[in-house]
Amino acid sequence: MKTSSFPSITGVILSGGKARRMGGQDKGLITFNNKPLIRHVIDILMPQIDHLIINANRNIELYQDFGYPVISDSLKDFCGPLAGMLSAMQTVDSDYILTVPCDAPMISSHYRQRMMETLLHEQADIAVASDGERLQPVFSLIPTRLQNDLAQYLAQGDRKIDLWFEQYKLAVVDFSDEPNCFANLNYPDDLNTHQKTVSSPIPLLGFAAFSGTGKTTLLRQLIPVLKQKNINVAVVKHAHHRFDIDIPGKDSYEIRQAGAQQVLVSSRNLMALMEVQSAEMIEPQLSDLIPRINTKTVDLILVEGFKDEAFPKIELHRPSLDKPLLHPNDNNIIAIAADAHINIEKTIDQLDINDIQKLADYIQTFIINWTT
Repeated sequence: MKTSSFPSITGVILSGGKARRMGGQDKGLITFNNKPLIRHVIDILMPQIDHLIINANRNIELYQDFGYPVISDSLKDFCGPLAGMLSAMQTVDSDYILTVPCDAPMISSHYRQRMMETLLHEQADIAVASDGERLQPVFSLIPTRLQNDLAQYLAQGDRKIDLWFEQYKLAVVDFSDEPNCFANLNYPDDLNTHQKTVSSPIPLLGFAAFSGTGKTTLLRQLIPVLKQKNINVAVVKHAHHRFDIDIPGKDSYEIRQAGAQQVLVSSRNLMALMEVQSAEMIEPQLSDLIPRINTKTVDLILVEGFKDEAFPKIELHRPSLDKPLLHPNDNNIIAIAADAHINIEKTIDQLDINDIQKLADYIQTFIINWTT
């Protein structure tokens, strides 16, 4: 165990359940307000903790894409949140774990501070959050020194968190001033009620796929065919890396390097606007980019990337890449374009990724349906 003047804490996002009330969908990956549920939790929790891990028993690769270690339950058969807590305690090198479920996108920004202060003040073993009316046991601060006790408890076949907590001195942490921070999304209707989709004044369609599937290659083949159909296209592409469209030594580059926030270069043939983003800028949201497009001159916006946001998409899939399907966790996927037939339970259009003409026909129908 790490020793320091301050207790070290690893945040643990619990995403290892079966999500029966959500129809079996992996809740952490479901899109909510333009990003996966777990992304909301990460963004709020990460600034508060020393390290972060994700507990998941399905879709491991998709969870790994978030850039944090992913651990599965050491016990089989989905034994509940205590199993995820145990696996976390057995994995981390921290004094405590601070747990939160993946479907609670509004957790408090004071979560760690209030939990630790109350624990130390009351000299308790475990801190558990309360909304003022009842305990919220999956929101807990637990010392990793209790891992052997928890392992013995689970080995006896016990699963209830409350009963395990009763063996220790509890610090009940009051969050009655922030009751919404425990709001979790358990049912599909919860998503429909609260989710905000990306709006656009003209048809908007994305291509969602893992890297290496061929999104850019497909766009290069598809756009000329759409042009033949008199469909003018704008493309929004997400870059996961630093990029620059200017060239050192050119006037526009030197002006921007001198400190200009925006540089607009224009000629009869081309216009380019370069805007310097703030150093604190997080990943751009599609809803912020759509208004920048002159929708009076185009009929369709195609999007490459932004697969976690809520807008209509075609999933591109190549079984040979051995990557999981995205559509089970994204209700915004309207079709799958693959290079082989896929046996899936969900009713969804299937297209041939290599038949560009048929893809263009499908998109043309999509545009017609959008406007009618």
